[in-house]
Amino acid sequence: MVVHAHPDDESIMTGGIIARYLAEGAEVTVVTCTLGEEGEVIGATWAGLVADGGADQLGGYRVLELTQALAALSPDDRPLEPLFLGGAGRWRDSGMAGSPAAAHPRAFSNAGAAPVAALADLIVERAPQVLIGYDPAGTYGHPDHVTVHRICAEAIAEATRRGTSVTKHYWSVSEDSALQAGLAAAADRVPAGWRMPEPGELPSCPDSEITTAIDVRSVLDRKVAALAAHATQITVAPSRTEYALSNNILQPVFAVEHLILVAGTSGPLIDGREVDVFGSVT
Repeated sequence: MVVHAHPDDESIMTGGIIARYLAEGAEVTVVTCTLGEEGEVIGATWAGLVADGGADQLGGYRVLELTQALAALSPDDRPLEPLFLGGAGRWRDSGMAGSPAAAHPRAFSNAGAAPVAALADLIVERAPQVLIGYDPAGTYGHPDHVTVHRICAEAIAEATRRGTSVTKHYWSVSEDSALQAGLAAAADRVPAGWRMPEPGELPSCPDSEITTAIDVRSVLDRKVAALAAHATQITVAPSRTEYALSNNILQPVFAVEHLILVAGTSGPLIDGREVDVFGSVT
């Protein structure tokens, strides 16, 4: 089970993990907590859907993008379908801290204990052996990401009290050296209108904190297709090895996705790291 704040987070952070384990026959559940109503739209075609001064219909359109992205990550004969925590539209994208969206009555970051109960219900229903969420910073500090971090730990504890245990709990992160290597490799092919990030502008985690490295090269084409499906939010470079959000800051597409194991027993190590989230799971 992977838990994400908005449509597109699943493809950016764990697209390769989703695609790899689906290809290997594992049962994978992707939980999305909001419709991403506060996203900034790339291009003019769907710009009028935005929440601020627009039609406020972006969330509905992003359901379509998520549907297409999950299909891209899935085996052709069994595509995953979106699964929204509490049902589609139950909680709303909170926007960044201090924004008007944060005061919306359905803002996810203000939802209290209700998302915990909803996620615990899913854990009991699906009985995942592995759950992947976010680190305490929520990757880059977005209130919805921070809320995902909180509810994952609390829902795992609640499900355990109900008799269903998650064997391993991970945080999805970007490894610092992988980020720097990806940026260095892309330095001579920055698309027109894009820019390289300033030092420290993109979030990353020190290599020493990484416990798990999942090689997703075998499904990298699926991951890139999933990123491209989120066209209101993501532009994939012609190289297909980089992408940018609406800020046009270049980011590498990782062929290895990194995690931190925060609960459970590590599986076998190669060069000091796990290479399989199901290592040690019986």
